[in-house]
Amino acid sequence: MRIAILPDAYLPEGTLIHVKMMHELAVELVNRGHDVVVITPGTANQSEPIYRFALDSVDIWKFRSRPVRGVSHIQRAINETFLSWFAYTAIKKMKLNPRFDLVINYAPTIFFGPLARWLRGKGAYVYLVLRDFFPQWAVDEGLIRSGSLVENYFRFFERLNYKASDVIAVQSPANLPVFDEIVRPCHFPTEVLYNWAAQLPEIDKSFGRSFIEAHKLSEKFIFFYGGNIGHAQDIPYILRLAQRLNVHVDVHFLIIGQGDQYKKIGLQIREMGLTNTTLAPAVSQDEYRSILTQVDVGVFTLAPSHRAHNFPGKILGYLAAGLPVLGAVNRGNDLIEIINQSGAGRVTVNGDYIRFVKDAILIYEDVVARKSMNESAKELLVKQFSVVAAADQILERYIPK
Repeated sequence: MRIAILPDAYLPEGTLIHVKMMHELAVELVNRGHDVVVITPGTANQSEPIYRFALDSVDIWKFRSRPVRGVSHIQRAINETFLSWFAYTAIKKMKLNPRFDLVINYAPTIFFGPLARWLRGKGAYVYLVLRDFFPQWAVDEGLIRSGSLVENYFRFFERLNYKASDVIAVQSPANLPVFDEIVRPCHFPTEVLYNWAAQLPEIDKSFGRSFIEAHKLSEKFIFFYGGNIGHAQDIPYILRLAQRLNVHVDVHFLIIGQGDQYKKIGLQIREMGLTNTTLAPAVSQDEYRSILTQVDVGVFTLAPSHRAHNFPGKILGYLAAGLPVLGAVNRGNDLIEIINQSGAGRVTVNGDYIRFVKDAILIYEDVVARKSMNESAKELLVKQFSVVAAADQILERYIPK
């Protein structure tokens, strides 16, 4: 089968967790004998409309495009709006074959809808992997005014993305009623597809050790956050925990990533006088995995105002590395039950700060509990969040046209 995957970023430059997820899926599909093409944004100054190369037997088409990260919100919206057009014109100019059996469209971004619709018109079955409800979360956070022209603009492309899809996969059962409420009165075919990760091969630990040594953290117990640093992640909640645990001289918080709140978080760390917290820019996927072998706890947070119940991809990296998971999420999020019942860590509602602190201290102080969480984390990944299961589900859903 000929399969196209549409992510908004990809290797080797992409450092976000979903980039790793999509490559693992692509490799899994290739290993099953499928012809896999990744269509993804490249750079504005590349010499050809499409820069084509192979990585792990995956055929990658990076089309000429303007940046969607590291720019203002307005410029990002404009540049993302043209993603489908840039891809379409590049494919036409290069006279590449646009006929696929299956298209796996990853959102965010919401702006691949026109491209997915075009490919669908060529005979493809379109499977939308929907990982957040934008612009809904931005409205919930107060970043976009409800009923505004800006919201309506994004809603148009959001609905276009949904209408271009044969099936829409949300990331947890709790998201199904939320999605139905958001898209009313429309109805779209939906199902649950959990995030996924491949079991990690042997990892070179040298970069991680060097990184930890360079930051003088070799003797520290490290709470680690790695990933996007934006409004939705509520990193200040982690900083409050760091401030509370400042009395434990061997405890340190390491935050690595990128996002529109990166500079603000750096400023907040300085203003709070958090000598036990280090903020560092994003690293490559191999370097990230190496760092995971050197830390003690994987931390994540989600803003309490979220209506959607996100399952951040970073958690899978934590599970694969056998790290206990410490988290705080919006009320009703499936993650509370999944992580707590599995024994892989402790997750609470964002806002129950006292419980969050108690959970952190328990993981830090109780060596026996922490070791049990190590084993449970690895077991949970294999049981519920494997790339094999994700590929099985997507391929089983495929209906030839």
